[in-house]
Amino acid sequence: MTDTLTQRPRLILGSGSPRRLELLAVLGITPDAVTPPDIDETPRKAELPRDYCARIAAEKLAAIPAGPEDIALCADTTVALGRRILGKPADEEEARRFLDLLSGRRHRVYTALAVKRGDKTWARVTESRVRMKRLSESEREGYLATGDWQGKAGGYSIQGPAGAFIPWISGSHSAIVGLPLAEAAQLLTAAGYPVWAAR
Repeated sequence: MTDTLTQRPRLILGSGSPRRLELLAVLGITPDAVTPPDIDETPRKAELPRDYCARIAAEKLAAIPAGPEDIALCADTTVALGRRILGKPADEEEARRFLDLLSGRRHRVYTALAVKRGDKTWARVTESRVRMKRLSESEREGYLATGDWQGKAGGYSIQGPAGAFIPWISGSHSAIVGLPLAEAAQLLTAAGYPVWAAR
């Protein structure tokens, strides 16, 4: 199905993340539908973080109902310390453990993108590196009290208060937030979405 006014394909965002909506809006894109998929995001035994991230994005994409001319976009962001996957903390105590692990160290943030139109798919995984300053107890507890850690991979978000803990990154800031803009624009364009068309 295409929009009869602009002849652009219908875009479905397979994510409930407000950050991804905001990042698409930076490109002037508003999805026609937002359909968060319901999948099991449990890592497999000995699964590496990059592989896990790519698999979850692909499984999200497969779970999105879309017409043959619709374009569906899904993403997954994973925080990794070495081979260890730091997912979304179940509670404040787990968020505290994650922050203690990340404090004063560098870690990787992987964001996988997956796009489909009909029977064609496009995928990409970005890797960024992030250094978190060594946190004092008051900094850690003050951050936990904000509640910003909830629903965030690794127990923090760079665009929230924890941005004050991040003096250095290498890679894509938008990918760390949840949607690498350069890669998203490339994949959507490849799928036939007019990213740069006049609006």
